[in-house]
Formats: sequence, C-alpha cells, structure tokens
Amino acid sequence: MKPNGNTVQEILNNVPEDRKEAFNNLHNVIVKNLPKGFEAAISYGGLGYVVPHSIYPSGYHCKPSEPLPFAGISSQKNSVNFYHMGIYSDPKLFNWFVSEYPKYSKQKLDMGKSCIRFKKMDEIPFDLIGELMKKMSVKQWINIYENNLKR
Repeated sequence: MKPNGNTVQEILNNVPEDRKEAFNNLHNVIVKNLPKGFEAAISYGGLGYVVPHSIYPSGYHCKPSEPLPFAGISSQKNSVNFYHMGIYSDPKLFNWFVSEYPKYSKQKLDMGKSCIRFKKMDEIPFDLIGELMKKMSVKQWINIYENNLKR
C-alpha cells in the first residue's frame, strides 16, 4: 500500500480512519522515545525514522540520496507495520524484544526480519515500542550499519 502524502504530517493525516488513532499514537511513541540525532522523515516514500544526512552524509548505501533508515511505520492492507533495523541487525536486541513481547501483548508475535505486523490496533504494545526505541543510539546504529556493510 503506497503511503498517501509527501510529508510526515500528510502521511499521518491520510491514514485510514479505522487506523488513524493507533497509527498516530505509534508515531508519537516512537518520536517521544527516539534518541537524539534520529528524526522523523519521509524514507523511501513512507514514514521513517532516520539518521539525517547532517549526521551521516553518506546516506543509505543502496540509495545515497536517502538518509540512513533506522525504523518506520506503514499502514498496509491487513495491518499496521513497524520496522526496526536494529532488531534485524543486533541479535541481543532481537532476543530482548522477542522475550519481552508476551509481557505487553496477548497477540502472537507476527514478525519478519525487521517487520512487526499489528493486525489488531488495540493490541499494539506502545510501551514496549517506546522502550525499544530507547535502546540504540545514533552512534550505535551507525557502527552496526557500517560493520555489517563491510562484511
């Protein structure tokens, strides 16, 4: 599903009504808990949380004109999806998240490599997402990214 908007605010305003409150709450939790240096932005046409070019001028290796992605959210056909590259690239963080998830949600964890799908809007574990966002600084993310890129 293509995001409807060219700015962060346009995307937030154009989320389907049945998801708008949960989606905006998720965005607000992420922004509130983002470590210094990350910022909300349009990333690959969607709503992302990135390391801006002012901090990491090289941008994303696949498309250097894009800032270095870290996390994102999107409204898909059957779910609201949350993406977190730190979970994908840091096994300790992945294990922490998987072990904590059942403490925050009754729903079975529906997860891909970096994508967590929420099919029930009232089951989004906002507090857990907030804690997750605090766990990696910009410097840590850049180090992990560059170390994985060199392999």
